[in-house]
Amino acid sequence: MGPAPCRTPRAGVSRALAIDKCDVETVTPARNRVTPTGDIEAIPLRGAWTGNRGILHSGHEIVRFHASDLWITCALEFRGRWHEQWEPHHYTFLYFHDEAVSFAAGHRPCAECRRDSYNAYRAAWAKGLGVDVPSAKLMNRQLHGERIVRGTHRRRLHRLPWADLPDGAFVLLDTSPTIVIGDQLTEWTPEGYRGLRARPIQGTVDVITPPSTIAALRAGYRVQIDASARG
Repeated sequence: MGPAPCRTPRAGVSRALAIDKCDVETVTPARNRVTPTGDIEAIPLRGAWTGNRGILHSGHEIVRFHASDLWITCALEFRGRWHEQWEPHHYTFLYFHDEAVSFAAGHRPCAECRRDSYNAYRAAWAKGLGVDVPSAKLMNRQLHGERIVRGTHRRRLHRLPWADLPDGAFVLLDTSPTIVIGDQLTEWTPEGYRGLRARPIQGTVDVITPPSTIAALRAGYRVQIDASARG
């Protein structure tokens, strides 16, 4: 856990992206939205969740990819906390279209503002991998090794069988992040989910979502997926 990880830039905002005053006035998206591959971009897509990877900004600019191996997903509202976006010496608020996107990017539930989800994720991790219930530090370290190539910011992909993928897993088809839901696939774009196609029955595919999270999903963790992904 980092210090006070769950303060949101604007209290009272429900399932909508809180953006700074400059962005409201200019209607220009801030560079604080996270894609399924973990990149941080300026796109208009609204976020159902916030989260952070430590202090990534200087002024209103993102200047680093991550500050540590602690990558968490937080609730937009928690105990009425409020904090300015882009405040100096404060962790950088990031936003995710849905929880499945945050999982694909390599984040996990926050232990403070999402305690029930955090405990459910830990229990599913243990069940799915056949291990003891992990500590936050162990999960952080393991996820970090699964999401990026050590010593770089380059994304790690994992070749897995189609048949082993649970709902909410993200795969890379050509260059497009695509979510698995039952027997269908839906492409994720900066404008949201679009297009349906049949899920292959056989073969393997490059998976974006870290294997440990895949195991947790397979073991029953109920990930939040935006309704638009189902067509």
